[in-house]
Amino acid sequence: MPKKEKIRSMFDSIAPDYDKLNHILSLDIDKGWRKKAVREIADTAHPLQVLDVACGTGDFAIAVAKAAAPGSHVTGIDLSEGMMSVGRRKVASEGLEGTIHMEQGDCERMDFADGAFDRVSVAFGVRNFEHREKGLSEMLRVLRPGGKAVILELSVPSNPVFRAMYKVYFLHVLPAIGGMVSGDRGAYTYLPSSVLRFPEPEAFMKTMSSCGFQDVRTESFTCGICRMYTGRKAL
Repeated sequence: MPKKEKIRSMFDSIAPDYDKLNHILSLDIDKGWRKKAVREIADTAHPLQVLDVACGTGDFAIAVAKAAAPGSHVTGIDLSEGMMSVGRRKVASEGLEGTIHMEQGDCERMDFADGAFDRVSVAFGVRNFEHREKGLSEMLRVLRPGGKAVILELSVPSNPVFRAMYKVYFLHVLPAIGGMVSGDRGAYTYLPSSVLRFPEPEAFMKTMSSCGFQDVRTESFTCGICRMYTGRKAL
């Protein structure tokens, strides 16, 4: 089965329990990471068109919509209809149906015009791209000149002691708890392994630059467990 189909099937399977497990397994630290990324995106003075790639259950899209100026709009795309069905219910419960729209889409072949968005975001999804450079290049294409991309992604701490503890938790504790609650241990084995396979920060920043992003930067959160990457499209 192609990677995209595996990813779609896996996230459809774990969608009902995804939010609960996500917050439990991260001890709710992920909420703080999202807040920091939202500050890089939201403009309280000017309405923005924002694209949230791999939007999942909509946590990031909702956070952006709440922080952005009136008149802003967030479009979310994801491979998994199961994840978005959860997200759409959350959007409705927040009264944001007019501000957030979610649709199934492939980050490597997006049905949007060049320069359609002021901001493009990916929260904890870029490691699941089948062809990372294609996805990043598409994100750049749909950004307006001068627009910004903001990427949040889990990372591996550089401190040797913390790194060793992190791997024990990630490779053994997380799959056990995730499998017990969701009934899909395979998904919660894949998720940490995908983080461990993700490029080191400098390598990923070079990939962003090679795809055409300018002023590429990274910031480390919580001892390197998470990183935020930003880049701009040339004017």
